[in-house]
Amino acid sequence: MKEILTEINGIPIYKKCTHYLPYNPNLKMLLAKKRKAGILNEVIFWKKVRVKNFHKIDFDRQRIIGNYIVDFYVKTLGLIVEIDASSHDEKEIYDGIRQDYLESLGLKVFRISDFDIKNNLSVVMKELEDFIIKHYSM
Repeated sequence: MKEILTEINGIPIYKKCTHYLPYNPNLKMLLAKKRKAGILNEVIFWKKVRVKNFHKIDFDRQRIIGNYIVDFYVKTLGLIVEIDASSHDEKEIYDGIRQDYLESLGLKVFRISDFDIKNNLSVVMKELEDFIIKHYSM
């Protein structure tokens, strides 16, 4: 029987068993630098989801998975939230390879733009709800 993590709009959201994920300890120094940088779009999103503010779901900020540092990670769902800055426009191939790798581990990736975080945060949060319902309600 599946374990319910939370409910969104009355719809049960089920935990997804996450297994061991690869971890590159050589990225710890870079991780510390990224956290200190306080990138505005990440800070704005973090304020919405930290300390289980978003439907009692526990988000981690800046998590190492394999050879990558993801923006946000929900262990109980196997969900990654990536915020794409305008600099990501030139990195489509890299992002595709990275996303394929993360999905090969059984993880889901929800991508949002830096612009939407700054200008349409309520829409972003609704889209995240819809994504979670679509992938974790059954």
